[in-house]
Formats: sequence, structure tokens, C-alpha cells
Amino acid sequence: MVSDKHIETLLEKYDNGETTLKEEQQLRAYFAQGTIAPHLESYRVMFQYFSNTKEETFTKEVPIHAKKRSYIYQWISVAAVIVIMFGIFIQFNNDRPKTFGELTKEEQLVYNQTKEALNLLSSKFNQGASNVSVLGVVGNQFDKGAEQVEYVSEFSKTTNKILKQPNK
Repeated sequence: MVSDKHIETLLEKYDNGETTLKEEQQLRAYFAQGTIAPHLESYRVMFQYFSNTKEETFTKEVPIHAKKRSYIYQWISVAAVIVIMFGIFIQFNNDRPKTFGELTKEEQLVYNQTKEALNLLSSKFNQGASNVSVLGVVGNQFDKGAEQVEYVSEFSKTTNKILKQPNK
């Protein structure tokens, strides 16, 4: 049988965050028994809460999605490099830029294909930018959750202050 004085000493250490695991186990065992000193009765609720929540389990399934690896971005980057090299080559080979009407059919075809590739690249970048904006929404939700944790922390501090004072 553990004395009330020893339990009071352990509770003081517990409130200051200085207990060992063995000492916390002694406190849990003391408050799990039937007879508790009347002035320590307020701590029983807290330790019962801890023991009840320890038994809770998460039962929902967590879906795991395997992403397919897409090589389209690699091909888009290759196409972009080719277009840039083609543009540089044309820039240094011609003194005067040609109008679209002055281009041969083959050059017009290459121009149109390049334009389509750049449009595809642009649309993929726009999709990526919209996906990044979703991360901002997730960040906002995380901040709201952090605020809720602060409320719980304040509640815990207040509860500890109330439980530290002897009942009158």
C-alpha cells in the first residue's frame, strides 16, 4: 500500500513533468484502485480518462493509392529543348525574320507542331499550378487544426491549475 504523502509527492512531480515511467505507472495503479484519499479524488477523473483513451483504436481504412509514373513530362522537356535549339538555329542563320507566308510548307508544319507542343506544355504547367493551389488549402486546414490543438492545450493548462488546488 502506497502512502498518501508519497502519492502527493508523485503528483507534484507529475504536474511538473518530472516523473519517470515507473512513477507514472504507480500513479495509474493508485488511481485505478477503489479506495483513494478524498483530497486526491479530483485526480481520479484525469487518470481514468487517460486509461480509457489508451484503449481507443482507429478503425477506418486508410486508402493507399499507387501513382503511375508518367513519362510525359520528360518528353515535353525534350520537345522544349528541341524547340529552343531550333529557334536559336533559325535566329543565327537568318538576317531578317520571315513572315508566316514566306515559310515553306514544311516550315509551316514544323511551326504549327511547335506551337501545339508549347500549348500542351503550357496546359500541363497550368494544371500543375492549380494542383499547387490545393496545397494552400491543405495548409489552411492544417493551420485550423493547429489552432484547435492550442485550445486543447489551454484547456489542459486550466485543468491542471484547477486540479492542483486542494478542495475546500
